[in-house]
Amino acid sequence: MTMTRRSLLTSLATVPVLSLGPPPALAQGKRLALTPECSGVAHRTIANPEGPYFRPSSPLKRDLAADVGRGDRIFLGGFVRDEACRPVPGALIELWHADDDGRYDNVGFKLRGHQFSNEHGMWWFATIVPAAYWTRTRHYHFKVQRPNDRVLTTQLYFPGEQQNQRDREFDARLLMRITKFEDQPLGRFDFVI
Repeated sequence: MTMTRRSLLTSLATVPVLSLGPPPALAQGKRLALTPECSGVAHRTIANPEGPYFRPSSPLKRDLAADVGRGDRIFLGGFVRDEACRPVPGALIELWHADDDGRYDNVGFKLRGHQFSNEHGMWWFATIVPAAYWTRTRHYHFKVQRPNDRVLTTQLYFPGEQQNQRDREFDARLLMRITKFEDQPLGRFDFVI
């Protein structure tokens, strides 16, 4: 699971820009520049419940997949920007999610970590695809915070999942766009805070 910053930048640069306002999470058909293009005003990413499994003080790390010995690998990435479409460098991005059996590590910090967006507002993690469990569809939990500002707590979802419509927390505005990066799935989402 080796990746270079340049190869990830190149991959993100070829993924269509997502519309974060109505209609929800649809590609606009444009190619992404290093700083995402945006005409007009970007709509803030909506909040979504934190859920019962959040644990504070996660470690600083990008490779959450190294925490577990199994599971389908995936890269998650995108940009953090403000409502005027400017990149937000130094934003905290915290991720936690279930394993491929639908269980959370509530004792340690497996599949939990945080990082900060780079000078272009870009963020990325290497992790695994979580399982659906009980009444929940597959999803990732995130907290995103501009330096010295309020925290956005939300969740990201996979398109085309059968359980999406049965999950009471699911919101189509939080769908990732799934493409390929180095023969692995890449879940793309740009947070607007």
